[in-house]
Amino acid sequence: MIDTPSYADALRILGCKDGRLVKVIGLASEAERTGWALAGGTRLTTSLRDLRDGIVSYGEDVVRRMPELKSGVNRFTRTQRLAAAHAAIVVAAWFEALGEAKLPFTLDQLDRGDRISHGVPTAERHARLVAGLLLERLPTPEPHVPYAETRADVERAYLRMSEAMTGYVGGLSVWDELAVEDQLALPRLLSEGPTAHALRIYDEDYRSLALDSHEFGVRSLVTERPQPATALSRVAWLLAELAPPRVGDRPMIHQVRMAANALDQPLLLAGKLPEDVYLPLLGEGYLSPRCRVAELSRESSPAERSWWDRQRLLPDAEAFLVGHLTSLRATQTPLLVLGEPGSGKTKLTEVLGARLARSEFLPFRVELRAVRALADLDGQIEQAVGEVLGQEVPYADLVAAGDGAMPVILLDGFDELVQGGLSRYDYLERVREFQAREAALGRPVAVIVTSRTVVADRVRFPDGLLALQLLPFDDDQVRQWLDIWDQANRGLLARRDLKPLPAQAALVHGEMARQPLLLLLLALYDAGGNALQHDHGPLRRSRLYEVLLRDYTERETGGARRVVIDQELVLLGAVALSMLARGSQVITDEQLDRDLPALCHGGEDDQDDEEERVDWARKATERFFFVRRKGHAFLHSTFGEFLVAWLTLYALRDLDRRRRLAGDEPLAVVQAVDDDLLYAVTSHSCLAERGPTVGFIVELLEEVPAAVRARCAELLAGLLRRALHERTRRHFTGFRPVRHTVTRRLAAYSANLTLLIVAVSDEPVAVSSILPGPGHLERWSALTHLWKGQLGAEGWAGLVTALSAHRVVVDGEEDVVLGGTEPSGMGDVVVAVATGHAPRHRRLLDLLLRALGEGQALPFRDRVGILDELLRTVAVRSPAMHQALGAMWHEEGADRAAIKPLLRAMLADPADRMATWEQLVKSGVPESALWEIHQDVLHPDG
Repeated sequence: MIDTPSYADALRILGCKDGRLVKVIGLASEAERTGWALAGGTRLTTSLRDLRDGIVSYGEDVVRRMPELKSGVNRFTRTQRLAAAHAAIVVAAWFEALGEAKLPFTLDQLDRGDRISHGVPTAERHARLVAGLLLERLPTPEPHVPYAETRADVERAYLRMSEAMTGYVGGLSVWDELAVEDQLALPRLLSEGPTAHALRIYDEDYRSLALDSHEFGVRSLVTERPQPATALSRVAWLLAELAPPRVGDRPMIHQVRMAANALDQPLLLAGKLPEDVYLPLLGEGYLSPRCRVAELSRESSPAERSWWDRQRLLPDAEAFLVGHLTSLRATQTPLLVLGEPGSGKTKLTEVLGARLARSEFLPFRVELRAVRALADLDGQIEQAVGEVLGQEVPYADLVAAGDGAMPVILLDGFDELVQGGLSRYDYLERVREFQAREAALGRPVAVIVTSRTVVADRVRFPDGLLALQLLPFDDDQVRQWLDIWDQANRGLLARRDLKPLPAQAALVHGEMARQPLLLLLLALYDAGGNALQHDHGPLRRSRLYEVLLRDYTERETGGARRVVIDQELVLLGAVALSMLARGSQVITDEQLDRDLPALCHGGEDDQDDEEERVDWARKATERFFFVRRKGHAFLHSTFGEFLVAWLTLYALRDLDRRRRLAGDEPLAVVQAVDDDLLYAVTSHSCLAERGPTVGFIVELLEEVPAAVRARCAELLAGLLRRALHERTRRHFTGFRPVRHTVTRRLAAYSANLTLLIVAVSDEPVAVSSILPGPGHLERWSALTHLWKGQLGAEGWAGLVTALSAHRVVVDGEEDVVLGGTEPSGMGDVVVAVATGHAPRHRRLLDLLLRALGEGQALPFRDRVGILDELLRTVAVRSPAMHQALGAMWHEEGADRAAIKPLLRAMLADPADRMATWEQLVKSGVPESALWEIHQDVLHPDG
């Protein structure tokens, strides 16, 4: 939950000049803190009648003075005053209804109560009542919450106030004077009468606030479906309704605002654009997104599509954005924007930044892949703004130069931090701490963070965090965008006797046509020869990327042969591979000039060659698929993921071609298969580090003939069996983007071989078939231990996700089956099989998993015993174990003292402590409990 104002806070924020109200609330607040006697409770003499009249009168005054309260103040002060005004009308409505309610007594009768009532001084009871009515936090309207729900929250506040009044009356002497039936009826009379009447008054006052304050009006717009719009144009006029555009900024801030205005840039701001099409500008081609919204908690699963299907759909995302930025929540916790690759997350930050640049807000856009990943938020902002200004300026100086404009930090690409192998699971909490610190310094700041949906299960969510999910285009949006494309390109395409892509031809491709980036790529591909209009079969994303790359290269090179086009794709794939190996989405000229010849030229780069030296960086990155970001980055990260997959398949096909060319020659039978290119491509990183890469590989393999896949499966299995053996001579040894140990490279190579074996196979693969002979499970165990120890957190987590596995028993013999649709998870593929312990221990793990599935079918103590044996005798460390401990910790009636020794054992190893801590917290174990246990581990003797 976020901090919302109480009535007492509202009086302070609005500067109430009614001395009686200020005095009575001040005394009640002091009495609540220090006790009635110390606070001088006898001075609390204001009667209920006077209190009611003062509160009602002040509520009317607030509604009347709204235009005055909003004028001449900055954005955040206005937000505070609006929230305070809402709190004032909420309480005023209830007190007005209380005075008009039909009760078996009057307020005057209550005020004439005895000094001592039922053993407690009346003044003390009065102080407690005032505290209960006026010091509790009150609901406030928010843009993601429909008015009906806000009204329901207000009703609950009224019921709480009525209960407080019932308790107050029950302690006075007037209670004894009531008839028994009146005593019985009083709780109902107080809860129903004043509450219903107060809600009617509240409705009227809220409408008055909405008429006088556009911020409240925006909140009501959120529930209505607007007309189609482009480039968040409604955000612009909604912001202008709130306050006129700022003028006269200081030169530094003017430069920041000008840099944010990207609306006149093409939708794809890249290198060499295609010459025979026109890319719409961002201001005309960006469609306002459809979104779902949810407030996240530890129980939320935002990485799962099915979870989002149950969340609220936002009819008007633009009104929500404006409403959020003008709400209290915006400065207390970040807004997380999640979406699939190509859903428009980056474009949203660009367009929103452009709209905010002409308002009372001050946008700072930060591409997280282009700043120091381990820097604090201040440093990341300063580095990003420094690129615009030509010098890094302290964040505090930037805010001061803004002269009251409220900063909005747009952090784009949080997933790049998580997937880069860094432990930034607490980044969102750090952002919230930054906001709290800035607010305490009088510099409130709003923060919006974008990320791929897939990493949402690897981070911790601070309380009150709101998340948006960007939804794919619906059919109407596809048609709207293609109308824009039609208007921009009809004339250009007609010169080549072509037509723009019609909606019916695009919609055949299903989900691909509904992702903004992929729809643009479909239109670009079709502009080459109207191929999509001639063949209405649906394309896979991998096929689209490949034909787009090939088509573009062919047009740029004047119809080059296939081998030349393949060379171009190999070059691009080498760039992507260098990025993956470094765990970065940005690469420099120096890195490219070192890596590319080593892979694409076999490492041969003769210094004495009379021919002109190749400018490898320019040759690779001059195409339209790249953008400059303090180096070079792909237009979209999915291009890089596809190219790594394509290069891997190229190396695999090369392996098969070489083996076929060798034929059945005598030496070919005994000599090793030349896997040098495949080793160079797959031995630096686990391909599953970037989940889409494995998906692209699977899609590309579906177009490979079955006979070729079968040969590749056999070749790969042979390579896996020899993968850890020494090879004295290899080519491409100069390709070393990162200097890894031999064990790290062998781990990556063997893991990737296993992934490829499963991918090329038509049926699930038994471990005994690829590691034949006795002791196949022990050899499999050795491999998986190697992977877990060497691949790093991202590689290991990606491998476990991508490599489906389950254990089987055939004719009394245990085996492991890879692939297929059987339920799988970390507990089975890695812990049960990788431990390498006796079958009884693996069956014990099955018992644990069954116990988890059955919930509380086993007694609590028995389950603790199972977990204890797994921890101490089999050394199980897995998400299944973490989740079991988290679930049992929160179980009703849980014996947490019995769980703490298990947690202590899991935290005992310093090498794994950080990762274990992170997983336990994400599973629901409180950090405070872990900290206490950690201190016991460090200081066992106290």
